[in-house]
Amino acid sequence: MPNCVNETIAAMNPMPPESENPSPIEIGTNRTCDCKPNHICCLTAKQWLKNQLGVWEFYYEKRDIRNKTIHPATFPIALPRRLIEQFTHEGELVLDPFVGSGSTLLAARDCNRNAVGFDLSKDYVALCRQRMAESQPMLSSSLSNSRQIAVQDDARNIDRYLADESISLVVTSPPYANLLNRKRKNKSRRNRKNYQLGKVEQYSQDKRDLGTMPLEQYTKNMGDIFEALLPLLRPKAHCVINVPDMWWENKRITIHVSLIEELRNRGYELRNIIIWDRRNIVNRIGIFGWPSNYITMGVTFEYLLDFWRPEK
Repeated sequence: MPNCVNETIAAMNPMPPESENPSPIEIGTNRTCDCKPNHICCLTAKQWLKNQLGVWEFYYEKRDIRNKTIHPATFPIALPRRLIEQFTHEGELVLDPFVGSGSTLLAARDCNRNAVGFDLSKDYVALCRQRMAESQPMLSSSLSNSRQIAVQDDARNIDRYLADESISLVVTSPPYANLLNRKRKNKSRRNRKNYQLGKVEQYSQDKRDLGTMPLEQYTKNMGDIFEALLPLLRPKAHCVINVPDMWWENKRITIHVSLIEELRNRGYELRNIIIWDRRNIVNRIGIFGWPSNYITMGVTFEYLLDFWRPEK
């Protein structure tokens, strides 16, 4: 069987971005493990029990990207890996519609799952392929048993590439509306040598980029994208979206509430809200609001919104 690292480097953009007739992606979607038919994943009971706790913590590893000049909003490979292990079997298909730096693809390879990631940016797709080529998977057998593919195209076009009821899990961290599309002005950063102060950390200024849109427009576009993805999911397949809430003009912008309401209206069922406790990877927090305006630090936690496609 061909080496998936070489496939990743050489492939895969079946047609140029925005092609009217892209070629369907040929990739495995069926489980290759020996689990019982009624099991939703390959985890043991002990491993399952750990994931039932509603607060999760992750640690960075050497392969992770933490430099915001490379990508402004990455998550640890450990995050998608834990979700992939919880909601899929070996050999099944994972989708990341906003693949960014490619951490989901790396996690899928570690777990011997097939995966496809989409991104508007040719630079991020190139970064995905580079990381796949340079990183060694946690499981040596993953090289020959699964494929991970990065495609440069708009998430709105994913249904042109993948078949109905082929996806066992969607896991992604989408743009955060236009809340990164502004200069950083955090007071705690002004007296530090910190390259983020005064920087605009938005991914791009492409008009299709959800990160350029105000919250209402962003929410509708997210709804459109995920409504089109719903037929691609298998019944009871999970869709996990990682988002924070943010502060804007001294008001809390509740992105997670907007997305929950929108996806419910588009046919998804919310199953769980998991808190990503980020305190172990955040340091040197500045003092905000003292002594008159209490503000919780959004950088210390994020949400993992766990939806699924209801049974017919």
